[in-house]
Amino acid sequence: MKQLIQNLKTGETILEEIPAPLVKKGHILIKTHRSLVSLGTEKMLVEFGKSNLIAKARQQPEKVIQVLDKIKSDGLIPTLEAVFRKLEEPLPLGYCNAGEVIAVGEDVVDFKIGDRVVSNGPHAEVVCIPKNLVALIPDGVSYEEAAFTVIGSIGLQGIRLVEPTLGETVVVSGLGLIGLITAELLKANGCNVIGYDFDQQKVELASNKGIAAFNLSNGIDPIKTTLELTKNVGADAIIITASTKSNELISQAAKMSRKRGRIVLVGVIGLDINRSDFFEKELTFQVSCSYGPGRYDEEYEKRGLDYPISFVRWTEKRNFEAILNAIEKKRLDVKPLITEQVQLADFQKIYGSLGQGSSIASLLEYPIETNTSPAINLNSFGALPDGNGLAIIGAGNFTKMTMMPVLHKLKANLKVIVSSGGVSGTFLAKKYGVATSSTSYEETLKDASIKAVIITTQHNMHANMAIMALEAGKHVFIEKPLAINQLELNTILQVYQRQKLSITVGFNRRFAPMSVKIKQLLQGTAEPLNIIMNFNAGAIPTNHWTQNMQIGGGRIIGEACHFLDLFVYFTGYKIQEVIAQSQGIHTAANSDNVSLILKSERGDLGVINYFANGNKSYSKERIEVYSQGRTIIMDNFRKMEAYGFKGFTKMSSTQDKGHLNQFASYLKFINEGGEPPIPFPDLINVTQASLAAVVSFQEKRMVNI
Repeated sequence: MKQLIQNLKTGETILEEIPAPLVKKGHILIKTHRSLVSLGTEKMLVEFGKSNLIAKARQQPEKVIQVLDKIKSDGLIPTLEAVFRKLEEPLPLGYCNAGEVIAVGEDVVDFKIGDRVVSNGPHAEVVCIPKNLVALIPDGVSYEEAAFTVIGSIGLQGIRLVEPTLGETVVVSGLGLIGLITAELLKANGCNVIGYDFDQQKVELASNKGIAAFNLSNGIDPIKTTLELTKNVGADAIIITASTKSNELISQAAKMSRKRGRIVLVGVIGLDINRSDFFEKELTFQVSCSYGPGRYDEEYEKRGLDYPISFVRWTEKRNFEAILNAIEKKRLDVKPLITEQVQLADFQKIYGSLGQGSSIASLLEYPIETNTSPAINLNSFGALPDGNGLAIIGAGNFTKMTMMPVLHKLKANLKVIVSSGGVSGTFLAKKYGVATSSTSYEETLKDASIKAVIITTQHNMHANMAIMALEAGKHVFIEKPLAINQLELNTILQVYQRQKLSITVGFNRRFAPMSVKIKQLLQGTAEPLNIIMNFNAGAIPTNHWTQNMQIGGGRIIGEACHFLDLFVYFTGYKIQEVIAQSQGIHTAANSDNVSLILKSERGDLGVINYFANGNKSYSKERIEVYSQGRTIIMDNFRKMEAYGFKGFTKMSSTQDKGHLNQFASYLKFINEGGEPPIPFPDLINVTQASLAAVVSFQEKRMVNI
């Protein structure tokens, strides 16, 4: 199928051939008929992409601070490589989609094949969308009209925040597409509506809908005009739908408002607020969040948990339905807003002059016939010969930023890359010469040329995918963790013992040159070691998927496992006891501020401090080893000092956490046979210890492995 994507590095818009997505649990698969180009949002993205690095930095000063912190902790070269790879990522365009249901996933009961629906899907021939972001199109509404639903909901949410009542005067500042829809909905709500813009065409469209609209390019003073039209009372509310870097609009809104008026921002403007304007009138100001309640809530959007209507009357989906109802009942007429309709293949007619003409709304039309294959063959981009082929499952940040560059450098025999949406997988396949991009894991496992799969998906998928691969006769590499609960681990053990194939987990730090050197220095040490490991992990939001115990398993299972593995590697003995304490006085189900005490079979002691409340500019990882009057200190895999070791005192290098050595070892195993890079009993022990650490801080007790 074809999809519009943009390169953030160059600003180039491309119609890319990618594999069609497969329907997932709680999702709907939709064949697109029409999609609306959001001229404001998409123009902003294109202009950002075309700007140089300095201009990009000026537009995102908060990102610059993050980059500087990363340079301090990780070094200049790794940071620059990460930044440039991030800028290369393809960005799907569009979020106003209307089409026909062609498949429904498990747990979807409100939709069936053949239904006409709207969604916030991108500009693509086929989209897979969660059920709470899809709404049925009424019979009397065309696909062209329905394509306005999502963008109309953005305006509607701004109106809901203003809470207008019959007879109130509301100013709409900016009569672009969202502004025109907002103004018309306000009028349907019984409000007196005043609109301002600099474009005569938009002003005329608003006037034709009964709006008191004025062209500011004619020198009209919006403050004076509003006061005259309200008999010097001022507007009851102002909705700002314009886009500008200037602070003038927020100042104007305050001055044209009545005392105790309401101001809601839907657009993007400068927000240098004059306190006296707001103080004297006791004004309220609020920023509207996209389509409404539920937006950016993963429980609502991705996992389909709806808000009870008795407590949240208007969710984003219900806003979709309200817009469709308004179109059906002729309270909202969007047909006059359509400036042009072009075939998807002719997208450059819109994007070639994006924002330069007088377009209000541009629609893309989609061909009747659509290629819905879950795999796209990319042999023309440099497929490798048959042999011990590898399949990469997952095309997220770790795959893009770390794994693919390393595997490419090692000339790995990559056959297939599987991604859920197809876009990121296709980008990586083309960039690194992978033969095929696919969205089907099951079909990939049927490929006889694939000897091993490398799984880099979300953590809750690891165990099931590993089991499927083993049963299909494939070796498995999992980018940690192996499992996020005991049941998963038990099942993997059963299948592993039956299939007699290898499993490797991405504990790359044991392959780091400095880790290998520490192991060499400790060689032959008979007495137990004392090891302290500090992980300045950095905070991530509590609603991030890694923090969800059912999806990510929490950060101890999902990330601190690296240090548990290093403890096993350095000592050469299995972990026997785990005691963990989390921050705070109450028992926590999850925590990313935890101290662990480990004891090995030999009696080695380890302390792992995994903290999320440190400063980002400080070293992320620090290890100290004490043994027989000797000490080793390793700082962030960049510097190491040793005390009491004959012939060795220190070493330094650019940061190397062992990914290259890890995959070199794994590829040698796949191609030549022999023993896997990490003994399987070590993997089981580390996973058991990770699970035990969570039990320990949850139940406040020591856990034996």
